[in-house]
Amino acid sequence: MLENERFVITVPASSANLGPGFDSIGVALSRYLRLTVECHEEWIFIPETKEVQSIPTGTDNLMYEVAQDVARQFNIDLPSAKVSVWSNIPLARGLGSSASAIVAGIELANVLCDLRLSKREKLRISSLMEGHPDNVSPSIYGGIVVGYHHENETYIAQIPEFDVDIVMAIPEYELKTTDARDVLPSDINYRHAVEAGAIGNMLVAALLNKDLPLVGEFMEKDLYHEPYRMRLVPELSLVRKEAKALGAYGVSLSGAGPSVLCLAPKGKGKAIAEHMYALLPNCEIDVLQIDRKGVFVEAEVTTS
Repeated sequence: MLENERFVITVPASSANLGPGFDSIGVALSRYLRLTVECHEEWIFIPETKEVQSIPTGTDNLMYEVAQDVARQFNIDLPSAKVSVWSNIPLARGLGSSASAIVAGIELANVLCDLRLSKREKLRISSLMEGHPDNVSPSIYGGIVVGYHHENETYIAQIPEFDVDIVMAIPEYELKTTDARDVLPSDINYRHAVEAGAIGNMLVAALLNKDLPLVGEFMEKDLYHEPYRMRLVPELSLVRKEAKALGAYGVSLSGAGPSVLCLAPKGKGKAIAEHMYALLPNCEIDVLQIDRKGVFVEAEVTTS
């Protein structure tokens, strides 16, 4: 990076699971984490929006820790920088805020150390850090991504084009992923596992065929996590009933929750959102699109 140059990293939010795609299906969403980076004598992170007001401002910041770890993997000294952090991705709401930070940290090291990492390399590094690919992969690639992560390899299949409205109901309260995982059973029986797997397979087939009504049907049949997490997110059953009545294809938890995702026909999102806002005044209701670009970097040359 040249001393008179700064750059901007933009990372989309993501929603994981899409019902039965537990830890394996994610979609990139049109909310973003944006870092403006320039050379500085020491590391400092400057929050610019309310969503990131509480982030650490020094080397205890997750994005720095990720960048430093990546630099060390390549035996390169990480240059210091001033990073202005803008985001409209709420923390601990099921929109992949930590995964976006991990992807941003990898990109920090990629640019500052001139690593020239491929998307595939970024996917592997981020999946090893996150433990699964369902949030990091759409933030890297954009679109809808189906993935499987193993200690020896990470596999994905991307569906970049999918023309729908995404209506999000975002409650005011936070739900930590660890708390949401604590309510899950430690194991399930064989017959139950076979049925759950078949449901997930049908969802993937419907996504690949772009059969939207079938996508909506199978994203509501999950047996892996939603039956156990519903008591933590009372908004889910209400949104599912009301949004479906207004023509939504399907409704599911966004990640571990508490946000709720509605997959709606293109153009119908606004009407569904207006109805949801009247029913859920304590939730933020927003109509989003599927981000098709994934993480990207733009250089800005300063004139001062």
